[in-house]
Amino acid sequence: MITPAVDLAVAPLFRKELTLDDGHGHVESAILRVSSLGVHDVRVNGAPVSDDVLSPGWSSYEWRLRYRTHDVSRLVANTTVVTALVGNGWHRGRLGFMAGRAFYGQRLGLIAELEVTFGDGHVQTVLTDDSWTAHPSDVLENDLYDGQTIDAGRRAAAWYEPGAQPDLTIPTIGIDFDTTRLAPYVGPPVTRQDVITPVAVWTSPSGRTLVDFGQNLVGWLRFTVRGPAGSEIRVRHAEVLEHDELGVRPLQDARATDRFILSGDSDFFEPTMTFHGFRYAEITGWPTAVAGELTPESLEAVVVHSRIERTGRFECSDPMLNQLHSNVVWGTKGNFLDLPTDCPQRNERLGWTGDISVFAPTAAYLFDVDSFLSDWLVDLALEQEHANGVVPFVVPDIFKMNPPVEGFGEPDSTAFWSDAAVWVPWALWQAYGDRSVLERQYPSMAAHVRRVRSLLSPTGLWDTSFQFGDWLDPDAPPENPYQAKADEGVVSTAALFRSATLVAETADVLGLEADAAEFSALALSTRTAFNEHYVAADGRVASDCPTVYSLAIVFGLLDAETSAAAGQRLAELVHDNAYRVSTGFAGTPYICDALAQTGHLDHAYRLLTERGCPSWLYPVTMGATTIWERWDSMLPDGTINPGEMTSFNHYALGAVADWMHRTIGGIAPLEPGYSRVHIAPRPGGGITWSKAALDTRHGTVEVCWKLSDDILTVTSTIPTGMTGVVSFDGQAEIHLGPGTYVHETPA
Repeated sequence: MITPAVDLAVAPLFRKELTLDDGHGHVESAILRVSSLGVHDVRVNGAPVSDDVLSPGWSSYEWRLRYRTHDVSRLVANTTVVTALVGNGWHRGRLGFMAGRAFYGQRLGLIAELEVTFGDGHVQTVLTDDSWTAHPSDVLENDLYDGQTIDAGRRAAAWYEPGAQPDLTIPTIGIDFDTTRLAPYVGPPVTRQDVITPVAVWTSPSGRTLVDFGQNLVGWLRFTVRGPAGSEIRVRHAEVLEHDELGVRPLQDARATDRFILSGDSDFFEPTMTFHGFRYAEITGWPTAVAGELTPESLEAVVVHSRIERTGRFECSDPMLNQLHSNVVWGTKGNFLDLPTDCPQRNERLGWTGDISVFAPTAAYLFDVDSFLSDWLVDLALEQEHANGVVPFVVPDIFKMNPPVEGFGEPDSTAFWSDAAVWVPWALWQAYGDRSVLERQYPSMAAHVRRVRSLLSPTGLWDTSFQFGDWLDPDAPPENPYQAKADEGVVSTAALFRSATLVAETADVLGLEADAAEFSALALSTRTAFNEHYVAADGRVASDCPTVYSLAIVFGLLDAETSAAAGQRLAELVHDNAYRVSTGFAGTPYICDALAQTGHLDHAYRLLTERGCPSWLYPVTMGATTIWERWDSMLPDGTINPGEMTSFNHYALGAVADWMHRTIGGIAPLEPGYSRVHIAPRPGGGITWSKAALDTRHGTVEVCWKLSDDILTVTSTIPTGMTGVVSFDGQAEIHLGPGTYVHETPA
């Protein structure tokens, strides 16, 4: 691992010029392996070695630093120049809302190996060492939160040209680095995914130039422009407008501003060492006299996220639900940038475990996230292993490097958040049917549940440690998201029951009989304690609010009679609240299932299609193009929620899409990986047709249905290698093999 001998105060450009060994014939292959302390942009003879950006991403650097492998055979020549621009990234940049930076080290670094194989079998290896040089680049500043500054006047073609002598050459030195930390990627790299042009450019009331891209996205702007040398264009980003100006308060202290200094010639700018969550941009300093007026054709937004392939599709006759579903898709894109984050715009962007705990099934339908989440789970297990079995609030865990966050209590296992150790691998197993994820993660899964068992009170309840509970209950005051209606002990004990049950089932899948018995016994004792202390004879659950009934019903904590009573009470609460949402992070993913399972499907649809605030469709009525963190992140009058913490791209509350896929779309796995698929659409809510499709490991399953003259017609396609079961209410199941089928039944 090499670093500049002196701090350059700008992003360093590492450079190595080499000559291929002579007399060994043609180049058979040239393989470059590279990693860095910081994010890198690597080129061979001036050409990018791949389409990835922001590599090597963010992993638990203390124990795992990923490297990328590139085939550069087409790029090498007899004399070859290898360059690597290294920015702060997650290694040395700002991280979190605690005003900290450089948690992993003060020095940026590069480690690389170029292996050239010739026709006669000779291998030439070039490694990073003190023969490499460093140079001040055109990137004056770079930070993931604050943005990037590029000075085009500092660019030098000599950086990439063989035989050239770039100005300001600085020697490099080796730094202490344990190469056993290096590991190949498990998941996909971050790449450019799409390009979006503006839908409008206008002048705000204060005289500022604003640009609307029509979609809340994650990435950056790029453009080519000519203007006076030394002049500067500034681009500030935000997700929303407030009072017809850029709404920047939700960014907290993230500057989210890129600066571009012109050379006087034609300059191309693309700030690839930062990223922003935004729909709107404020442009200052556009050189109108030379470049002309700023128009939608002047610039474009580049959408950036991990390379995850779209697998699941859904649409129906309700345009509002289609927009809601689109918002879920875009929320996933924006927050699946190297790791599953809470939000992509403010001074946070952390891998919160609670968000992905509840969202993993939705994500696994929409995209192939098997390797993406498997990569993140490696870090979860590493953090947990080094924290005495505690799964932290965020992975990678930067909170351990800071003073305790006020209000978070002593770090320990926390329901829903720490349960990611169990719920995420289980969701991957159900979606893809690859038991290797269970094999890899089982020690972590078991360690989490055993840790929680040690925290239980003498009653057998998990009611003794800090909990987020039903975070962001809409009835909680904006300044205090903890103050949910749901009793924290009910929420956490229900979560333990689900985790113990899933770990028992995992142990059974893996043939671990003793462990299966151990965790089954814990699940049973937890269920018993839950019913003894929290459930009344009439089915009332302690704290008597929608979340506690939803969890008790869906997680299977109640017997049939009590579940029916609880479902009736839940339906009453939903009705009495005028079908407005009254659940937070814990209850929201499960409330529609709880209603449907207990015979209240109409209530579930009325809840889903309600448009008043708070509801899933209220943000759609307000023009949202992603899922919001709060049900009322923007108030009906167009002002931003007064709470200190508000994001307009936060996927957790979009977990309802999982219910939409299974209940409206009618596609659900009967066996892991969809080797058997359940086709069971349940129309309601005035919806007259639906189309859903899912690319599984066996092929694409499709379900289309329509209602006409009180007849439900369902057309389903099952690919080779899969079987299916079609079920309608009150009718015998229909077992199907591969093929396309049409079934009709009275609606």
